[in-house]
Amino acid sequence: MTRCFITQPIHADALEFLRANGVTPQYASSPDMDAVIAEIGDAQAVITRDLGFSAQALARAPALRVVAYHGAGVNKVAIAEAAARGIFVTRTPEMNSRSVAEMAIGMMLAVARQLIPADRAVRDGQWAFRYAARGIELHGKTLALVGFGAIARHVADIAAQGLGMRVLAYSPSVPDDVFARHGVPRRTDIHAMLREADFVSLHRPSNARDPFVMDAQAFATLRRGAVLVNTSRGAAVDRAALIAALQEGRLAGAALDVLPEEPPALTDPLLHAPNLILAPHLGAATDEALRRMAMMCAQQVLDVLAGREPAHIVRP
Repeated sequence: MTRCFITQPIHADALEFLRANGVTPQYASSPDMDAVIAEIGDAQAVITRDLGFSAQALARAPALRVVAYHGAGVNKVAIAEAAARGIFVTRTPEMNSRSVAEMAIGMMLAVARQLIPADRAVRDGQWAFRYAARGIELHGKTLALVGFGAIARHVADIAAQGLGMRVLAYSPSVPDDVFARHGVPRRTDIHAMLREADFVSLHRPSNARDPFVMDAQAFATLRRGAVLVNTSRGAAVDRAALIAALQEGRLAGAALDVLPEEPPALTDPLLHAPNLILAPHLGAATDEALRRMAMMCAQQVLDVLAGREPAHIVRP
């Protein structure tokens, strides 16, 4: 029996696609690495999400031929160890870009219009909140994008064309013609760009050559009353510096879909910071994006098992 071990839930269409092509999908009994290590056995393929796939799991999988990562970033997969054994590692680039971009825009709007405290006020019988609330109109404001990959480009298009925002971007690795095609001015000094920003949205990957962190210096550079959104990686924001900026009122608010530790401890001070919206890494969690990623994973599993080279190989 050809078996594909799956660490966390994926779209049902991909399960049916595997079965229709002679591969039996099997879920881990629990979405944690201990269960994966205990249950991987003689599976020839693995599909994993943000749990990743460790070197210890690889060592317990003698028949494994492919680890298909359900997403773009594969930092939690033991890539070098897999390559040493001739095991393919694949990913699903750009399948969730639009969904994550819409999440970033939604978070900007939620902070700007105080939607979370407004909801709470109505439920608590505080209708007078409407007289105290002072929202921010996005039209005409400057949005600074830190990174200009596929997600950031979608954000730029929505913000400029749909909301009438002025968009700037910083990315050392993206060619000039990409900036020109999207009508976004390129900035080469990130701190100078931050000084112009009313809103900042972070989009640099974890493997960037010069990973940028929103630290105390960066927050001090921002205009007072700016808004920060992070849908990229938890380590892109200095936790203590963010909390201080919120407590001091330097930021009007912030929204994070990614955190330094996921899930956070209930004692994490971020959970009690003012004017902060938190989400449990939901950027790619739309039915459309989840289906695209799962189907691409399933196709790459089938390609490897049939002796074909998959489309999106990750190499050490």
